[in-house]
Amino acid sequence: MLSISAGNLFAQTTGKIAGKIIDQKTGETLIGATVMLQGSTKGAAANVEGRYALAGVAPGRYTVEVKYVGYQAKSISDVVVKAGATTNLDVSLSESANNALGEVVIKATYRQASVASLYAAQKNNASISDGISSEIIKKSPDRNTADVLKRVSGATVQDNKFVVIRGLSDRYNLALLDNTVLPSTEINTRAFSFDIVPSSLVENLTITKTATPDLPADFAGGAINISTKDIPDQNFISASVSEGYNTASTFKDFKSGQRNATDYFAFDNGNKSLVSNFPTANQIESGLTAQQNIAVARNVPLNLRTYTNTALPTQNHQFSIGRVKDFENGNRFGAIVGLTYRNSQNLINDLQINYLDYRNYTDNISKFSSSVGAIANFGYTYGKSKITLKNIYNRVYDDQYLARTGENTARGADIRYFAYDLLQKALFKSTLEGTNPLGERGSKINWAVSYANVINDQPDQRKVGYARNISDRNNPDAQYMADVTTVGKDNTTLFSNLNENNYNASVNYSLPLKMFGQSATFKAGLNSYYRDRNFDLRFIGMQIRSSNGEAINDWIRTLPPSQLFDRALLNNNYYEVREPFGTTDSYSANSFTNAAYAMLDNKIGEKLRIVWGARVEKFNLELDPKGLNAETIKKDYTDVLPSANLTYSVNEKTNLRASYYRTLARPEFRELAQSQVYDYELLLIRQGDPNLQRTLIDNFDLRYELYPSAGQIISVSAFYKNFNHAIEAYNNDVTSTRMISYFNPEKAYLYGAELEVRKSLEFLSSAALLKNTTVYTNFAVIKSRVNNPSNGDINFLEDGRPMVGQAPYVINAGLQHSFLNNKMNFNALYNRVGRRLYLAAGTYVPSVWEAPRNVVDLQLSTKLLKDKGELKFNANDILNARYNYYFDNNTSKKYEPGADETLRSYRMGSNYSLTFTYNF
Repeated sequence: MLSISAGNLFAQTTGKIAGKIIDQKTGETLIGATVMLQGSTKGAAANVEGRYALAGVAPGRYTVEVKYVGYQAKSISDVVVKAGATTNLDVSLSESANNALGEVVIKATYRQASVASLYAAQKNNASISDGISSEIIKKSPDRNTADVLKRVSGATVQDNKFVVIRGLSDRYNLALLDNTVLPSTEINTRAFSFDIVPSSLVENLTITKTATPDLPADFAGGAINISTKDIPDQNFISASVSEGYNTASTFKDFKSGQRNATDYFAFDNGNKSLVSNFPTANQIESGLTAQQNIAVARNVPLNLRTYTNTALPTQNHQFSIGRVKDFENGNRFGAIVGLTYRNSQNLINDLQINYLDYRNYTDNISKFSSSVGAIANFGYTYGKSKITLKNIYNRVYDDQYLARTGENTARGADIRYFAYDLLQKALFKSTLEGTNPLGERGSKINWAVSYANVINDQPDQRKVGYARNISDRNNPDAQYMADVTTVGKDNTTLFSNLNENNYNASVNYSLPLKMFGQSATFKAGLNSYYRDRNFDLRFIGMQIRSSNGEAINDWIRTLPPSQLFDRALLNNNYYEVREPFGTTDSYSANSFTNAAYAMLDNKIGEKLRIVWGARVEKFNLELDPKGLNAETIKKDYTDVLPSANLTYSVNEKTNLRASYYRTLARPEFRELAQSQVYDYELLLIRQGDPNLQRTLIDNFDLRYELYPSAGQIISVSAFYKNFNHAIEAYNNDVTSTRMISYFNPEKAYLYGAELEVRKSLEFLSSAALLKNTTVYTNFAVIKSRVNNPSNGDINFLEDGRPMVGQAPYVINAGLQHSFLNNKMNFNALYNRVGRRLYLAAGTYVPSVWEAPRNVVDLQLSTKLLKDKGELKFNANDILNARYNYYFDNNTSKKYEPGADETLRSYRMGSNYSLTFTYNF
């Protein structure tokens, strides 16, 4: 105990200098660079990541010297060290001239050195990319990664969790966690639900918009890489507590199904699931005896009781701890463990649904959501090598209750409909990664193996509807009758479970070279990615027996949902358990992707850099439907995918970029499977198409970028994408059933431009008000087109429509101001997305569009308790504009409530929260 206390006391009375050493021109890390405190023997060497740490430095002002063989040394003055704190000092070095005599030492101040290194990191990305660091994330009111992503140029978020990049929906984007592929979290499409990754666990977030051969090729919009934190610069313990208020929900009546204590911790207690010995679909449909039927009916979870409580404030709590140990031989070990918890109880009242004049409904929805997350990352650097183990787990529990009223004129009925829907999602991912030098020429090998598991579980989606003839509205004796005389997907209990395992292994080799008198890097690698999915889906219904007699059945059908399946009725065998759809909607599937690539990163002259090469991917897929006489679906493709990224350095602050790259998009398991799943919220069925082909995409990009000073950027980009057999969803309405399916248009294209500006206002005046104010905006304009197939298989009502999810424009803007010596910060953010295609038209039913809405977020934060505490006030979506999804009946290309039919219209409420964080 004495030694531990003495160590802590020493750490509190001294400080640390830490940072990264990089090449000024290329941005490459300089492994082994030496960092010394002038006039002392205290020093350190940069590790395999180019990082160093000088620990145990007494408080004061120092000069730091940085040296590396073949580079000009740098002497940095005015480096201030404070007790118990880490001073971050990133340094960039320039190569020595070939004819240089003796040692040349460049002198700079602390601020000048930091600015120069940030320039190098920003300017020298091999591809066109945009990103957000943890520092910017901290200064925004964003709660999860989905919120963060909508701040990136050209990116939007759909349904509050799915990312659209450059107008391309989530199925054209790639999600990575710590540089390894993330599996899809959704049943119906290729999509990663970014709302399950808390923003507090993110070190930085990057969207790569142009491909290089070392990236997986299955994207066209962007590859989103979420980097989590590993070795900290210093020991820390941090805890935060947050309480939130929603204007539409908090402290209002909240209706739901039965609530259990475990629900608050994102786990169901199991009482909503089928028992393990529940009979199969074949056993049920083959016929049950009366006693067997009663026993089976008792084991179907049929609790349709509704409970009324009060919606509590939103809870959002986080705890993290980091530890780092520096050894005398220069080796370093670090660990970060983080925990997150969130609970929200939200209401959507008076959600309007109008479907082509014959379905006019009002929904009232209560949604209880809990999520828990954990991160455990470990890293060890030794010599010029590093090994890390990164683990993340997140679990989301969404329990929704829906009560619907309205009229269905096609049926001539007033309706009442009730749905109880529990969805549980879990993600676990573990990645072991290492970097090791090879030989004396500076070559190195980077390797990684990872395992991921995704669970998407709906243990109990209960639905029941009632109807009454419209002609009986004025008849006081007319009652609503339960729809239990037949069994369909809209009035059964759904049980589904998706379980997917992912295995990934990669190895990358890099070798420094000299080409055309300039530094270059050769890189090659191999990657294998295996997916194994099992999806089970059952629709179990309770059909009232006609043999009961009309009088009994009419009496039963008038009972409220809480009594409709009462135990006494089941014991009298009034209901027959049915499962008419059997296993036709279940499937198992696997895919195996093997890839190899080679690339060069070289310069021609002083100013032109070319990153070029090719990637080969071999892909195999098998999908086995579990229905009777169903054929196995097989897909096999081998693709060669070239790419070239050119960067011309006009001067130290300006780049011109041009890129060409070929990428692809492969059909997802669900897009191929012919299983049918009813969406009671959108009143439609989703079904795949086993004939889908993979998409080949040719991409072209141009970009001008200017970095006026540290943390500031002005960029203009243009892009064009040509799709050969794109994968598009559409409304397959050739039958009376409204169905979303998929097809391959022969040709589709998309093009657009982006502008991004992040600039301090100090250029206007040296006044403190403007010097400490930064404005930023990004704006994108996008256009796409999908044509009818030339073979005439499908003739869409709207030929030449845009791609699903594509918006004609995206606007993000913000203003950030710091005052009181950075102890207080104010941040204002604005977002607007142009109208975008939500559901594509079929042969008869027109498209559904999502109308634009203005979103304004605010944050005010202040440091407290000697800068160890921080208090944040967040305001999200303070305008609370309506979400409107509509049929553009008058083709005006804008939402006009009087002229257009509204499919869905609702408000989510504004969110206000107060968060206190303390760093121990």
